[in-house]
Amino acid sequence: MLSKKVILIGDFSTGKTSLIRRYVDNQFSDRYLSTIGVKISRKKIDVKEEVLQALIWDIEGGTKTKPVNKTYLIGAHGCIVVADITREDTIGHIALYLNEVQTIAPGIPFVIVLNKSDCLPEEEASVIQAKVLQTYKSYTQSVYVASAKSGEGVMTAFTRLAMELAGQ
Repeated sequence: MLSKKVILIGDFSTGKTSLIRRYVDNQFSDRYLSTIGVKISRKKIDVKEEVLQALIWDIEGGTKTKPVNKTYLIGAHGCIVVADITREDTIGHIALYLNEVQTIAPGIPFVIVLNKSDCLPEEEASVIQAKVLQTYKSYTQSVYVASAKSGEGVMTAFTRLAMELAGQ
């Protein structure tokens, strides 16, 4: 069994914890719980003929005045950068997180998740997704529109990263 460290990183209140809860436990809560520090979850994932144990690190959100603790990034094998599709500022901060992770863990695969898609019309979400894909195509071709609330896109994003981690 392969064991891989996956980090979720992004601004406060983008839904990192909710995405993990939806993926690991298939649950969602409207209650906002701010992550302090880091919380680690485990999930076994079947990827073709491999079983991958993902150690999913839910890292406290960053702000201008309090950046993400870089020690949490050390040893990461894969990264999901999360932005709130309804908040342009969080989308603008994607580059900061991509660059920060690349400095600590160069060459790891990235997936970008634009969370809270249930709050926008599908056409608008698709336009934003296309812009983000164009902007960050040098980092990843994996940009997903997702909703932790409805579950849309969550499994797809995590599965894509798992496949890259398993080398497939």
